[in-house]
Amino acid sequence: MPPDTIATNPETVARTSDHPREQTDSLFEHVAWLYAFCREKVFRDDTERIISSLWPNQEPETGTSIIELGCGPGFYSRKLATRFPQISATGVDRSLGQISLARRRARAEAIENCAFEQVNALHIPCEDARFDVLIASRLFTVLPDAERAIFEMYRVLKPGGQCFIAEPRYSTWASIPLLAMWLLACLLHSGNGYREPHKATVYTRDDFAALFATQPWETVKTWRDGRYQYALCQKA
Repeated sequence: MPPDTIATNPETVARTSDHPREQTDSLFEHVAWLYAFCREKVFRDDTERIISSLWPNQEPETGTSIIELGCGPGFYSRKLATRFPQISATGVDRSLGQISLARRRARAEAIENCAFEQVNALHIPCEDARFDVLIASRLFTVLPDAERAIFEMYRVLKPGGQCFIAEPRYSTWASIPLLAMWLLACLLHSGNGYREPHKATVYTRDDFAALFATQPWETVKTWRDGRYQYALCQKA
């Protein structure tokens, strides 16, 4: 089940695409492989937690459409598409380098129900109520406008759709990958103007819950488990 292309209006794509300069001022471009290594080998794998939260005691229905925001190398998109061939998964990321890695991995694994596109999570170029499920992991650590992202999450979900969000709880621990990327990029490319911060943004329990209160979800559940905190929201 090949996923549909996410972009539906060329004018919308033109308005929301990144400026070409942003492909040269991002850590996720210059040291794409380092972030991919961290995502695949170092960060927590929440695949089973995602599945049990979204589909307790059952599998997703045939035709379920999933979007992963800030997908990086497509870690969860690929895992879910492989696990459930009856769904279609679309991974989106602002970084072309990460999308290129995700596409290569999907081709190598012969995954046909998964696609990847370069998209800014703050301006998703698709119509309202497009997806059944949305997932995002560690998205807010480098995102400049979390409330705008929550607005977009709510907008692109169908009525009754669900989103699953995972975010680290501790700034020092969450910042280690960023610091490593900064150091390596400066050593290899002598750059000092990357747009990403040196320190990851993390949220207190109350602030994390308050993010989701900005949209009229039917249900919102937040919880903590070790170094991460989670949210499971359902659209009315």
